[in-house]
Amino acid sequence: MTARAVRHETRAPALLAALAASALCIGPARAELSSEDLAKLAQNPVGNLVSVPFQNNTNFDVGPLEKTQNVLNIQPVYPIHVNEEWNVITRTIIPLLWQPEFVPGQGSTFGLSDIQFSAFLSPANPGEWIWGMGAIAQLPTNTDDVLGNDRWGLGPAGVLLRMKKGDPWVFGALVNNVWSVSGSSSDPPINQFLLQPFVNYNFPGGTYLASAPIITANWEADGGDVWTVPLGGGVGRIFHVGRLPVNTQVSAFYNFATPEYGAKWQLRVQVQLMFPK
Repeated sequence: MTARAVRHETRAPALLAALAASALCIGPARAELSSEDLAKLAQNPVGNLVSVPFQNNTNFDVGPLEKTQNVLNIQPVYPIHVNEEWNVITRTIIPLLWQPEFVPGQGSTFGLSDIQFSAFLSPANPGEWIWGMGAIAQLPTNTDDVLGNDRWGLGPAGVLLRMKKGDPWVFGALVNNVWSVSGSSSDPPINQFLLQPFVNYNFPGGTYLASAPIITANWEADGGDVWTVPLGGGVGRIFHVGRLPVNTQVSAFYNFATPEYGAKWQLRVQVQLMFPK
């Protein structure tokens, strides 16, 4: 592990504590929302909801040595009220990555990977069908060369979902594509596609079944290494800590298509602090 990565590892707990503490200062949640309503609100990527999800992804059998990789995504979401008709929903993904060694003796690396920032323009008072259109930017914030790409990236992003009052089903998809917009002397160009279909079935009381696989394509890779296609799902539930709603979820996925050294399995655990307006 490099000295640069070690310095960022020691800062990680402080970063998590600071984000959680600042989130707790936003204000109390609305008491009139039921646990089922809160679950559906958490399932809407462009919902009018301030939240701080902590999503931990453990990827198994990564690399030629089939080691375990871990990615903790801190994903603060903040809606901006434009006017009575429109909101802008901002979403930031801050990935803390534990990368295993790819050759014996290389050692593992921990640090910050490349941050992604998305902003979606979405109707403030949608109907049964909800949509958002915007852009995504990728920032070369990696603290070690093996943790990211030194190019800046930019591309379009969109969300479409169906959520009807009284219907337990929430389903839709989020999509984006990032292209590199700057050069690099060492890293390849970025041309990365992401599609995340999601389907949720909500039970009374805040428990739900969920499937939200993240399908990706690296268009710069060779033919057999382009796609990662997982299949799986899990269960989630809304809890309350005092008046603070917390959305928890556990899912597992098997990658039916994956690059040569990509993960075969993934375990996803998420804890989301929610602050409805």
